[in-house]
Amino acid sequence: MYHPNMFESHHMFDMTPKSTSDNDLGITGSREDDFETKSGAEVTTENPSGEELQDPNQRPNKKKRYHRHTQRQIQELESFFKECPHPDDKQRKELSRDLNLEPLQVKFWFQNKRTQMKAQSERHENQILKSDNDKLRAENNRYKEALSNATCPNCGGPAAIGEMSFDEQHLRIENARLREEIDRISAIAAKYVGKPLGSSFAPLAIHAPSRSLDLEVGNFGNQTGFGGEMYGTGDILRSAVSIPSDTDKPIIVELAVAAMEELVRMAQAVDPLWVSTDNSMEILNEEEYFRTFPRGIGPKPLGLRSEASRESAVVIMNHINLVEILMDVNQWSCVFSGIVSRALTLEVLSTGVAGNYNGALQVMTAEFQVPSPLVPTRENYFVRYCKQHSDGSWAVVDVSLDSLRPSTPILRTRRRPSGCLIQELPNGYSKVTWIEHMEVDDRSVHNMYRPLVHSGLAFGAKRWVATLERQCERLASSMASNIPGDLSVITSPEGRKSMLKLAERMVMSFCSGVGASTAHAWTTMSTTGSDDVRVMTRKSMDDPGRPPGIVLSAATSFWIPVAPKRVFDFLRDENSRKEWDILSNGGMVQEMAHIANGHEPGNCVSLLRVNSGNSSQSNMLILQESCTDASGSYVIYAPVDIVAMNVVLSGGDPDYVALLPSGFAILPDGSVGGGDGNHQEVVSSTSFGSCGGSLLTVAFQILVDSVPTAKLSLGSVATVNSLIKCTVERIKAAVACDNGGAGGGA
Repeated sequence: MYHPNMFESHHMFDMTPKSTSDNDLGITGSREDDFETKSGAEVTTENPSGEELQDPNQRPNKKKRYHRHTQRQIQELESFFKECPHPDDKQRKELSRDLNLEPLQVKFWFQNKRTQMKAQSERHENQILKSDNDKLRAENNRYKEALSNATCPNCGGPAAIGEMSFDEQHLRIENARLREEIDRISAIAAKYVGKPLGSSFAPLAIHAPSRSLDLEVGNFGNQTGFGGEMYGTGDILRSAVSIPSDTDKPIIVELAVAAMEELVRMAQAVDPLWVSTDNSMEILNEEEYFRTFPRGIGPKPLGLRSEASRESAVVIMNHINLVEILMDVNQWSCVFSGIVSRALTLEVLSTGVAGNYNGALQVMTAEFQVPSPLVPTRENYFVRYCKQHSDGSWAVVDVSLDSLRPSTPILRTRRRPSGCLIQELPNGYSKVTWIEHMEVDDRSVHNMYRPLVHSGLAFGAKRWVATLERQCERLASSMASNIPGDLSVITSPEGRKSMLKLAERMVMSFCSGVGASTAHAWTTMSTTGSDDVRVMTRKSMDDPGRPPGIVLSAATSFWIPVAPKRVFDFLRDENSRKEWDILSNGGMVQEMAHIANGHEPGNCVSLLRVNSGNSSQSNMLILQESCTDASGSYVIYAPVDIVAMNVVLSGGDPDYVALLPSGFAILPDGSVGGGDGNHQEVVSSTSFGSCGGSLLTVAFQILVDSVPTAKLSLGSVATVNSLIKCTVERIKAAVACDNGGAGGGA
């Protein structure tokens, strides 16, 4: 539209919306000479006299001409742009008056100048990214060639991967990181050039915006080297279930909302829904439950046993961080690594609102375990829903989606609404009320573990809350600044952080290989005793967290008539280690470094040195973490290279240290009195270590061949079998002597 009276000037300007485009302004955005010689505004067709057009019906000539800025105008504008790229209205008017230009011309000039500068910057950044990508790719190729041409320093022949030095192990880690860096840079560069730069590399995975916690030492996130094994990112969990269809999603939402309401009511309810017993346990009144919640997920299937428990505790972590741990599958799997053997988020139906997890909804699958190959795992396909309530409390609930899988042949476990209610307390504390409500077929549980499972300590709320309390204390202790100056205590923040991170990875690796997960193929060794040894093999090739080669894992579980606390104190004490540890060869063990993980003295990370008469073991170091809570205890250790540990203690990256963890899981037997562990009388979950015997699981991981392609020999299996059986006999004899020969513990 033509406006002849818009400006009182000898020039007429076309003020239609088209005048703001680069082409109409004479600026293409890609040619600098055009930018410097053409005006920031369009000039109308010929009217040299400057008089207004008299005939409104007269159509202007479509041929346009452009007003060219003078050299002085361009210099002044360029100079002002360097000082202020975004002038306001007042500044633009002053410039237009000084340079004899219209304010709109000045405005357009600055707009186009900013567009040009941005384009130049993007082109320059793109060139840098291309150059970096080429350098990384060339460096990656050099590392590959160096690894492929490695020779044995002794014989001059090709070196086996297992013979790599610590520096070569460092190169393997760096090579993997470079591949990830190339993928990331290629994805960034593709945004500018329109196609991936490195077509030979896999495309960068697209993740939701990260809201993970910056938890420093205990940043319960992905752990390098075994994330796929731990969190079930392989095909086993994924192939067992399918992503929900669009027709299922409304049903899932409705089920999640109903489950949230049920969880909150169950967390706050008292008698008659929950009945207290003489031993301070709460038992769910099933008849009252089905009367209170008639909808739910339907009646209990035939052949399944109901298992419900409730537990409350105050933990040293704020409610926001707790919610993030529960809603992030990697952090959740790491914090509860002793319970969650594998977990996978199949689909995120909602990420929440207002920048937090309020309203977040995700479909998941997980496998829950007890640290023993004698207790089958429980696999669940469920939806997890998070909600903030009007009183400020948060709740996270799980409920099974097995009704959406009609093709499932046999239902062995079902998760009724389970989860926790989190209430904020002063000074960064939170009150957590946990509900676990399962329906399971546990007929395949070994008789020795059946009392423990029925007591609720194996999979119940008590174990979840006890584990959460311990992990929160571990994190709080790791971040403490007032560290006592004991000689054996690591006071360096960097050294503490690295050593704790390494110990955390060691514990997770141990827990992933000690249970009866369906990801493992256990083979039972034929023996005459009740404590059969189960073995399995795994090939480690591109796993920086383990030495390359064939790894043999062996585990056995047995009952001993000694209280769990006494067994735990005996196994974690370095002074008694020579009585059971065959690898120490009877030498004295000295604690070199120590990090406390809470108020409980047994919760700590230690670096031990074996003073053996054998010269080949004189420099052997052992990394050990011991931890105990109301549901059980662990003593986990792994031999470590002295050079690698020096790097860790100085604050270096612990991911460079290869580990093969071994250790013990100590659980109460869940019964009263002595015997062989087959008795069925269940005791209170608060009686850990006070009576009864212990269920002890011993697990070893040994590198039996440094060549991953080699076949496992029967001799290696027999050697490991003898090793673990000998260790078991030594422990039984030692703790019986330490216990004074009294059965049942003290």
